[in-house]
Amino acid sequence: MKKIHLLLLKSFIRPFAVTLFIVMFVLLMLFLFKYIDDLIGKGFAWYTILELMLYNSATNVSMALPLSVLLSTIMTYGALGENYELVAIKAAGISLRRAMYPMIAIVSILSVAAFFFSDFMLPVANLKYYSLLYDARKQKSADLLPERVFSSSFPGYTIRVNRKDPDGQRLYDITIYKKNDEQSNTEVTMAKEGTMFRTMGDKFLVLKLKDGVSYIESKGGDNSYNIRQRLTRYRFKETETKFDLSAFKLSRTDESEFKSASEMMNLKQLRFFVDSSEKAVNAAVNMNYKLLTPYIKYFTLPTKPPKIKYIPADKDVLKSMTLSNQIMALSTASSEIRSIRDVLKNRTDKYDFDSMTIRRYASQAQKKFTLSAACIVLFLIGAPLGAIIRKGGLGLPVVISVVFFLIYHIISTIGEKSVKAGNVPTFFGMWIAIIVLLPIGLFLSYKAATDSVLFDMDSYKRFFNKFFKRKAAR
Repeated sequence: MKKIHLLLLKSFIRPFAVTLFIVMFVLLMLFLFKYIDDLIGKGFAWYTILELMLYNSATNVSMALPLSVLLSTIMTYGALGENYELVAIKAAGISLRRAMYPMIAIVSILSVAAFFFSDFMLPVANLKYYSLLYDARKQKSADLLPERVFSSSFPGYTIRVNRKDPDGQRLYDITIYKKNDEQSNTEVTMAKEGTMFRTMGDKFLVLKLKDGVSYIESKGGDNSYNIRQRLTRYRFKETETKFDLSAFKLSRTDESEFKSASEMMNLKQLRFFVDSSEKAVNAAVNMNYKLLTPYIKYFTLPTKPPKIKYIPADKDVLKSMTLSNQIMALSTASSEIRSIRDVLKNRTDKYDFDSMTIRRYASQAQKKFTLSAACIVLFLIGAPLGAIIRKGGLGLPVVISVVFFLIYHIISTIGEKSVKAGNVPTFFGMWIAIIVLLPIGLFLSYKAATDSVLFDMDSYKRFFNKFFKRKAAR
């Protein structure tokens, strides 16, 4: 029995590690394709991009882990069924349920580890990832000298490059305007070609110019007020100009500014935020009547009214007034209604925004548990499917696993959006995918345990052939 358990574990661990690596790699490539324009050409150090990729990989675990569990279990049991090893296990008197015990134990450990990862490590990874991505996307472009554009990226200079080589290093028809303290263009340098490179540590950008001329306008004398009395021109075969790159280094934003987001909180912080926010919302609702009471004035009475004339309820009050009093009463009533409407609108908008924020944080708290549950449910689907289809490798198992994972992802996404919109309760919306897929997993487990021919196309062909023969005989 222990040898069989060891065989199953060895058959599962290798496909799980391979599929997890492949899925993480695919998701990382999607991230790079999405943000390639924000990362490439900005002069980032290689370790900055590597750090961003590492944090992104950590944030992708919530999607990669359930898919890897589903795909690896289908591959494991499909390969065992294809090689008739499941038949040998059943011939030894061991049922499929008993053969699934070590796998259930491993997946349960993975589910517990996924919960602790999402509660402790994922908030930190999200904080590092989103703060670094925010700083990287707002970073100034390192394409400092675009073609046919007057670039003012460097303080005190305006530079125009007519054409560049595809590598971006060799430049042609360069014009450099240098400004003085009065921000006037008193020095102009023009060159036919040049090369561009960075110094060690990306401290300076060096332009090495060739075959050019410089024009410098300066004052004629010490007491001259006109700065354009003297023109100096000199030609050069080769010269260099340095530009400071300190303004283009990646500046980091304080991470504390991102800690209030729901993705950066653990379960304890999320629950505390939801409880405190619900109390604040309830207190604000209880204050609504007190805030509206001053705007509602049915009658203005003295402290001790001498005598109040009784007016029957079925009698029109306005008819007992003069025309001027009627106009005044209607104007006052209209003004009070507008005041009440404005107060109610502001209070309603604030209540809707606070309620949406509470639902978002509550759904994030439920995500901590749904990740673990998804691993178990997708295992209950993948293991019996592999035993039924009896196909290993990366062919049919990949297609089936992708289909079921898409079903899970689409349902969970719809449920999450419905929760945030306030259309369904938080628990039901976040667990709807688990509620839908769990019966399917139990049904497939039952079919696999009873040696069902659920995906045997020959049995369906025989059934339909018999059905049509009976229909033709009638």
